[in-house]
This record gives sequence, C-alpha cells and structure tokens, in this order.
Amino acid sequence: MLTREEKSTIIKKFATSKSDTGSPSVQVALLTNQIDKLVNHLKGHKTDNHSRRGLLKIVSKRRRLLNYLAKTNPKSLQDLTSTLKIGKTV
Repeated sequence: MLTREEKSTIIKKFATSKSDTGSPSVQVALLTNQIDKLVNHLKGHKTDNHSRRGLLKIVSKRRRLLNYLAKTNPKSLQDLTSTLKIGKTV
C-alpha cells in the first residue's frame, strides 16, 4: 500500500493541472509505484500467491491505461515511459 505522502507526491509530479488526480498519466505512475512495491515483496515471499494475483491485475490495468495513452496521446506516453523507466513504447 502507498502511504498518503507517497501518493500525494506522485500525483503532484505527474498531474497536468492543480486539481488533476485521475488522468491516465497519474494513474500509471501510481500503479507503477505499487507494482515496484509488490515485486519487492514477492522477492522475499515467493509462495505468496494472493499477492502475485493482485500484481498481475495491477500490471494488466497499467497495460490497458498505456494502450489508451498510445491511442490518444503518443507524445505523453513517450514522456511518461521515459520518466518512469518502463518498457512500453509507441
């Protein structure tokens, strides 16, 4: 789980306006942070299948958001993937 402070700093960094909390770029950034935390957890707990399933759901949701960004705003996708260092390209 992300703490309130972590979440607010990520939102401030990727928001397009002051009141933006739900744009695809913000959602992808939040999901990426959550994925990183779960991956680190699963490295230590190899048999935690419930968390592994949750990780797969989160990765799938992030992939769908990235596909949406690729269709609607490829420039934004390129900037986001380079900032987050994730492998999705146009």
